[in-house]
Amino acid sequence: MSVSLRKARTIIRKTLEKGREEEMKPLSVVVLDAGGHVIAFEREDGAAPGRFAIAQGKAYGSVMLGMAGTAQMQRAEAQSYFMACVNGVYGGQVIPVPGGVLLRDRKGAVIGAVGVTGDTSDNDAKAALAGIEAAGLTGEI
Repeated sequence: MSVSLRKARTIIRKTLEKGREEEMKPLSVVVLDAGGHVIAFEREDGAAPGRFAIAQGKAYGSVMLGMAGTAQMQRAEAQSYFMACVNGVYGGQVIPVPGGVLLRDRKGAVIGAVGVTGDTSDNDAKAALAGIEAAGLTGEI
């Protein structure tokens, strides 16, 4: 199974709706496939223009390591040298904080990742999870 454009758009739409409902700062949301390629991205009005790279970095680290943002942050805190090496391998593209959410299918296989940025990292992850669940997928924060 892979993430269709239709599902990616649903994830983005519902993530942004959750952000507005919770009165979060303007969000930016990216959906990546299992190879780390962009399927879809949106940046809300008022969001800083550099937010694409942050959203992508959160999602990219998740999908490439098979480890959600929260687990990456814990690993970075416990073994900063490991995450520094990972970032070297991936050209500095990994941002190991919450808001990078793994996408899993019904059998638990990783099929992509969602990256959200704009509010606190925990709120970013909360909004992503709402979008993922609305699309009928499972997210790991």
